[in-house]
Amino acid sequence: MRTIRAAAIGAVTLSLALAASACGGGSSNGGGSDSNPKTLTYWASNQGASIEIDKKVLQPELDKFQKQTGIKVKLEVVPWSDLLNRILTATTSGQGPDVLNIGNTWSASLQATGALLPWDAANFAKIGGKDRFVDAALGSTGAQGKDPAAVPLYSMAYALYYNKQIFADAGITKPPATWSELVADGKKIQAKGKQVIGAEGANVSENIHHVFVFAKQHGADFFTPEGKPDFTSDAAVAGVKQYVDLMAKDKVIPKGNAEYAQNQSVSDFAKGKTAMLLWQSAAANLKSQGLSESDYGIAPVPVQSGTPGTGTQVNSMVAGINLAVFKNSGNLDGATKFVKFMTSDAEQKILNTAYSSIPPVKGAQADAAFNNQANAVLKNTLAQSAAPLPQVADESQFETAVGTAVKELFADVAAGRTVTTESVKAKLQKAQQQMPTK
Repeated sequence: MRTIRAAAIGAVTLSLALAASACGGGSSNGGGSDSNPKTLTYWASNQGASIEIDKKVLQPELDKFQKQTGIKVKLEVVPWSDLLNRILTATTSGQGPDVLNIGNTWSASLQATGALLPWDAANFAKIGGKDRFVDAALGSTGAQGKDPAAVPLYSMAYALYYNKQIFADAGITKPPATWSELVADGKKIQAKGKQVIGAEGANVSENIHHVFVFAKQHGADFFTPEGKPDFTSDAAVAGVKQYVDLMAKDKVIPKGNAEYAQNQSVSDFAKGKTAMLLWQSAAANLKSQGLSESDYGIAPVPVQSGTPGTGTQVNSMVAGINLAVFKNSGNLDGATKFVKFMTSDAEQKILNTAYSSIPPVKGAQADAAFNNQANAVLKNTLAQSAAPLPQVADESQFETAVGTAVKELFADVAAGRTVTTESVKAKLQKAQQQMPTK
């Protein structure tokens, strides 16, 4: 669930466009809390291996909040397959929770519905101030130039995970820092009978995360400064083609991965079938599948040349979960207190430790618990070389359209069809035509 939870899942529909005209949210009776200042409803996204695990993580913290404030929190953990549609229904019907989790890439799209409480200076002051949060995490909280529509809760970043034993057997002494090094290392790994690197070729959101990074490394943005789709620039086409070429030309991604969409690439890595994995904050996922942290290393995602950084050296999207409040909540004061509690240094340490994510709160992030080698890579990536997906109102449709185009390109490769610059551009042109017109 790690990929799915970190951003909008591929099943985003045009209902978002319909919801954009709504100003609903919360419940006519106070977000389901019957306007009772002593109750709140909270929709939490599924972060753990199961909904039951999430309940075991969260309930003690909610009980702690009730003891401190006298406010009871009614928890519902919502699967990612349902979460966006549940939120959209709430924005149009006015029947929703007081507080909810949203994938951070949804922030601008949901902001456009008008349903979420804006986090202006006054509201940030109630939770300790905006400057408590890491700048990179704040970059995925809503459209530029507007007050954030949500507050960062959990932060994640992509990294390159590599199997130490497979590398040693192939005579590889350090992880690849560039894509050309990765391809070269791949030949050594294949000579030893192992697969090189996995991918979720049929996973729309996973696809968009990777091609966003590749496009950035070629100097492309998928939207103009005015927010208009720009999917077919030479740089965007080159970025998408380079990613698909890891399977088509370089042959370091197995063709069978074109059908992967349920985190099979993570399982392959955990079982020692593949030497490398590109994933976001994967430690908990790998541990749950029996892979010891001593068996693998973690390094920054490769770049074209040099070292990761800003601009064309970006090597991750800013992944994470945000905490939002429906502005129609009948208990805005209690909801604000709950956000303050969940983003306090103490709770940030507890929750992000449980989910192997990185606290977006500076004070918690500095804690020794988040200063091991694996977290150092993720923290440095978030601070120095990660970029937020486009914070535009049509971002969710962008994820679906371009992610599906990449899925189709991988399917072409698996079927033996040649992928060319022209065929990539044609797929991206089709994706751009699917975007809402203004």
